[in-house]
Amino acid sequence: MEPRGLMGGFYRISEWIMRLAVINVLWLVCSLPFVFFAWTLLIAGTGTDAEMLSQVYMTLIFMAIVAPFTLFPSTAAMFAVARKWVTGEVDVPLFKTFFRSYKENYKQSMLGGIIYTLLLAIMIVDFIVYREQLNLLSYIFVAFLILLIVSLFNFFSMLVHYHMKTFQLLKNAVLITIGRPFRSLSTAIMAGAVMYFSTRFTFLIPFFMGSIIAYLSYWNFNLIYQKLQDQAEKARLAEEEAAEEAAELDRVDLIKHDSDNANK
Repeated sequence: MEPRGLMGGFYRISEWIMRLAVINVLWLVCSLPFVFFAWTLLIAGTGTDAEMLSQVYMTLIFMAIVAPFTLFPSTAAMFAVARKWVTGEVDVPLFKTFFRSYKENYKQSMLGGIIYTLLLAIMIVDFIVYREQLNLLSYIFVAFLILLIVSLFNFFSMLVHYHMKTFQLLKNAVLITIGRPFRSLSTAIMAGAVMYFSTRFTFLIPFFMGSIIAYLSYWNFNLIYQKLQDQAEKARLAEEEAAEEAAELDRVDLIKHDSDNANK
């Protein structure tokens, strides 16, 4: 029996800490090659500026190569667990749900990961190129980069929620990101805040950073989904009412027509 009162509150908090930590650790373990290169980038060695810059670029290339095959499937699995939590299934078996989702969504998350990795690489290269030439263009590329990252969060949310083809998921993720600018902005702010505090309190990175971002991102997406569902339901009811009114008018016209024929 679950304890109540103050002890019950501590118990529920400890449960959530455990859930978030377990999923975050699973996410990092299944993304281990990407994590290895990311760690290498953080502890880049000494040398001349040219050597260090070359080392950074080479590490980024390796990260881009392994990301679609490790980071993206692992992130999709993490979002699948976050979906369960947001929709009220907080007591799902963590390991079973994570690895089942990892297997089921591997192909689509890998294909989406390849496309997103290419787009992100293009954006980053353009930012580096134009940063020193035109500051305005560099800010525009930063804005596009943020939109692309938010659309990536929406892609993962839609991947674990809908049964669609990969191209449809990519297209709808971008459309939702652009079509719901305030939700997109709030997702970017929340994810940015989590990453900022994770750099200040580094213990958050291995235990909480990814799982918290996944939970908040899917929670925000779920609000968009519910609103779209409400709009679709209202449109369906309006169409039914219009069809009923049209049928009633046809019935009245038919009765009037029969009455006129009878009078003749």
